[in-house]
Amino acid sequence: MRWEVLLKKHIYALGGAGLLLSVSMLALPAQELTGELPDPPEFAAQSEPNFVSISDILEFRALPEYHEPDWVTSKYVETGKLPPVAERLPKEPMVYKAANMPDGIGVYGDTMRHVIGGRPEGWNYIGGQSQGWGGIDIGLSECLTRTGPLFEVKADELEPMPNLAKSWEWSEDGHQLTMHLIEGAKWSDGDPFDSEDVMFYWNDNILDPNVSPLNGGTPETFGEGTTLEALDAYTIRWTFKEVRPTQYLYAMAYGTFCPGPSHILKPEHPKYNADNTYEEYKNAFPPEYMNIPVMGAWVPVEYRPDDIIVMRRNPYYWKVDENGNQLPYLNEMHYRLSTWADRDVQAVAGSGDFSNLEQAESYVEALRRSAEDSAPARLQFGARTIGYALRMNLSGNGWGEPDERGQAVRELNRNLDFRKAVTMAVDRQRLGDSLVRGPFTAIYPGGLYAGTTYYDKDSTVYYPYNLEAANALLDGLGLMDTDGNGIRNFPEGTAGGADVEITVLANTDYGTDTNLAEGVIAQMEPLGLRVIANFQSGTARDDIAQSGQYDWSVERQGSEMVSVVQGTAALAPTGPRTSYFHRAGSDGTVDLLPFETELVDVVNKFIASSDNAERAELMKQYQRLYTENVYSVGLTQYPGALIINKRFANIPAGAPIFMFNWAEDNIIRERVFVPEDKQGDYELHPETLPGEPGGAGPM
Repeated sequence: MRWEVLLKKHIYALGGAGLLLSVSMLALPAQELTGELPDPPEFAAQSEPNFVSISDILEFRALPEYHEPDWVTSKYVETGKLPPVAERLPKEPMVYKAANMPDGIGVYGDTMRHVIGGRPEGWNYIGGQSQGWGGIDIGLSECLTRTGPLFEVKADELEPMPNLAKSWEWSEDGHQLTMHLIEGAKWSDGDPFDSEDVMFYWNDNILDPNVSPLNGGTPETFGEGTTLEALDAYTIRWTFKEVRPTQYLYAMAYGTFCPGPSHILKPEHPKYNADNTYEEYKNAFPPEYMNIPVMGAWVPVEYRPDDIIVMRRNPYYWKVDENGNQLPYLNEMHYRLSTWADRDVQAVAGSGDFSNLEQAESYVEALRRSAEDSAPARLQFGARTIGYALRMNLSGNGWGEPDERGQAVRELNRNLDFRKAVTMAVDRQRLGDSLVRGPFTAIYPGGLYAGTTYYDKDSTVYYPYNLEAANALLDGLGLMDTDGNGIRNFPEGTAGGADVEITVLANTDYGTDTNLAEGVIAQMEPLGLRVIANFQSGTARDDIAQSGQYDWSVERQGSEMVSVVQGTAALAPTGPRTSYFHRAGSDGTVDLLPFETELVDVVNKFIASSDNAERAELMKQYQRLYTENVYSVGLTQYPGALIINKRFANIPAGAPIFMFNWAEDNIIRERVFVPEDKQGDYELHPETLPGEPGGAGPM
């Protein structure tokens, strides 16, 4: 309703909804439709990172002795239920250095209480199941490399951190990369982690077209024609067509190369179990299945539908501090199943401990509350790394099996004048103000985010709000209101000359997503386009998006628009399944538009280059191609804030809620602790450890 009022006022000021320029507008040069992009309003981040080298953060080495919580030793080791801690750790565990810990070596105990709006589908992450987001998967999964903490790594030393792959080296010709896995590490049930787990993920999940790992890992993510082989239990070798494509090391981090427990998953995979379908494989480990083996710091031990997920410390976790204390310090993790808006409310109030404050509608109240002396949580804003876009389905070749109407919409989506008309009908200032007033939101035309490393304003083409010009462009396409109902019609012979009706997909888990989608719907009305909401919960929305069964989608973009070096393959349709909104049809090919071919070429050159100056120039080309051709319609851009209870220690300065990864990874939760005098009585399963896989709960 608020949008209708705003738009009616605006239309009245123009002199009526029917005020259009003549079709001669179409003869204007393209540059006369563009304008000066306003600079984002000043908004200073509250803290800056302390930049260090990766070698200042961690190393792999054996220590003289190792320790664990006393209760683990007395209740589990001395009673014969667990081997001694030294036998549960790798030959050379990962060691976090005390000098990089803001508050030094920690102490054991306490709980971090998360609140999330998602709901878990199950625990088969590599088979495509969502655990509910909010940091659950980050707490369970470990990947070959790690990127979250890179926000504090010196720019001239930036490269992915070692993780399950402790080291690697390139061949002389640069086509092969040999990786050495951490030796002697174990899954949380004690089963050895080795190259079999890696190869199962690669061969039977990534390469299997019937499996869609969560977060979109595909063969193209790691380069067209790339192969992977195991040389022995702890050595794997990649072979790439490109020379030294260091870019793929970023793709081996969360969430596109995080192996699952092959000893548990393989028996359910159709390749090894002829009685199972792929759907049965994906759903073989529902949320009620407890104690799924993980390489992460915590293991799920309790699930109450629409209430809570509880995770307990992993007794086989393979990381320690410099004193030999096995991590994590925190014994328990809670994920209260509520709403994303409630996450912010509870974190500010102190009944929750952690939140990535990213719903702009909550900013003013959160700032007011955190400024009070009695506030239990601290709030830290970062850079504007949250950006929303209207993405159009550009696949004209059958992806998602559109009907006649849907196919007609896709042909419109593939027309540049149509995309220009849509972007010029979006009043971005009003969209931003509808979320939050103040210096938070910035006008975002699409492409790379202002303020990030590779952004270049001079390479950014901006089509300002111009409803008259937008209507003229649609007139020129022959989209006229032939039946007088206020909605433009397809030309005769296309979709039966019906009204131009377009569905827009959005996620109901996030108020910002639906608010922006509602704004887009309202702002298309004066353009004579009927846009119909298709609002779905997270998992249902993901399934629709992954299958291509949508016309438009309003969504928050990923890390590729922030860091560029993370998720780079998704910047363009570099493969049949790399793009979020333009994928191959049933014939396996992508029907690229001419400018997309140029985009793919630029992205591939970026991936193959290690020259920083060349990369910067390539991203200038990318930004111009993207924004000039309205590859997606930018909506708004704004900062996020980390909210964390003041009792927690070892929170690094300047940790963003999202850059290379989410804040749950950025703050290195396994190092976070609560000083003894601040610990609370929050553990639901004190002095217990995960039980048998599939068992009823903790030991």
